[in-house]
Amino acid sequence: MTEEDTKDKDSQINRCVVEDICKPFIVSDDVYRQIRDVFLNEIKKGLCKYTNESASVKCYLTFVEKLPNGCERGKFLALDIGGTNFRILLINIDGGRDLKIEVANYELPESVMTGPGRDLFDFLAECLSAFIYKHELQKEELSLGFTFAFPLKKTDLNKGILVTWTKGFSCSGVVNHDVVDLFKEAINRRDDIHINNIVILNDTTGTLISCAWKYREAKISLIIGTGTNMSYLEKTKHIELFKGGVNASPTMIINCESGNFGSDGSLDFVRTPIDVTVDENSVNAGQQIYEKMISGMYLGEIVRLILLECVNAGAMLNGVQSEEIRTPMSLDVKHMSEIEAEESGNNSATRKIFEIMGYKRPSDEDCEHLRYICNVISTRSAHMAAATLATLVNRVGDPFVVIGVDGAVYRKYPNYPQRLRKKLKDLARPEYHFCLKLAEDGSGRGAALLAATVFSKKSSP
Repeated sequence: MTEEDTKDKDSQINRCVVEDICKPFIVSDDVYRQIRDVFLNEIKKGLCKYTNESASVKCYLTFVEKLPNGCERGKFLALDIGGTNFRILLINIDGGRDLKIEVANYELPESVMTGPGRDLFDFLAECLSAFIYKHELQKEELSLGFTFAFPLKKTDLNKGILVTWTKGFSCSGVVNHDVVDLFKEAINRRDDIHINNIVILNDTTGTLISCAWKYREAKISLIIGTGTNMSYLEKTKHIELFKGGVNASPTMIINCESGNFGSDGSLDFVRTPIDVTVDENSVNAGQQIYEKMISGMYLGEIVRLILLECVNAGAMLNGVQSEEIRTPMSLDVKHMSEIEAEESGNNSATRKIFEIMGYKRPSDEDCEHLRYICNVISTRSAHMAAATLATLVNRVGDPFVVIGVDGAVYRKYPNYPQRLRKKLKDLARPEYHFCLKLAEDGSGRGAALLAATVFSKKSSP
């Protein structure tokens, strides 16, 4: 056997090892159909008053019973927080479907994300004050939609109790408290701005409202970014915890909090040992299981752990561990995106990312293996998202439904929308048709539109 033959044989063995390590992440349509059906059972548990408390998918009431109808007028504010950055928006609605929007972006210091809750809300109020004065709105009567993209238990449109922190937040004194009250207290401490009306929602509700502004058929929304969640329009007769009375609307948006799907063990049949490791090493072990399998905050970590296994097996990087590859969360979903964006045979971006991971001379084979790993993990993410979306498409049961989608993974990851759409078509009932629509700035715009809807309703005769 020549040296070249030996090299080819070693390459084939290495490829087989990499594929074998990745195999648990490649699942059949039967398994995705099982995920779809299990998620339906979890939705039913969340809607049932007897099982809601123990349900992993809580199906929180949003008290959003009506979507925008195009009659809203005026200036409305939105504050949108759900990660390390937050935004303040001013939306001017003066007729038709056109919105004039002013946006300011802010970064949250880590100390604010993990410190006392009072500091967080004081920081938000300070930024809101600066925004209002910049746009010379201090003398106007203003209403605000507050997108708070964390699990909320709502008792009304303007009351939301934080159930738990996610996405790296751990501010004290906020869990089990009304977020709107805490925000109002911070505004009152300043005494330089006046907000008449605050309504609170989560980002998926905002995305659905924003999409419904353009498309009347919009009844489902998905966020797939740092975290993940879904909302959909449910018939109120199926929402056992809702006591709406005879004048209640026939529908209400339900905030699924789908990121917590699987925290009761219902996804154990599809979880891998690496998924378990990611969860055990997280700040909220045992929670947000589905989110840790598909969302942007964790995809890079899954790839890193697979890469580490491949190195330990001698199939990549000459079996040498770098300090960086042993460092948790050192590989980011942005790196994965750059790798998959490259054309086959062009490894320049992949080599740069290997360098970040402590490897100066990866082989072409190493680059191809890493691209393969990234593709497997991003594809599983898209397909798992499709499985739960299929549940909602089937449950809504309309001949045609628009699904509003937002989040950095959906917007920026190469081919992610196409993979999601194709698998959703395979998993939803064939008689139900759908269209995925990117909800531009859905959570912020939707918050302001909700404020507009509520304010208009209150001011109408």
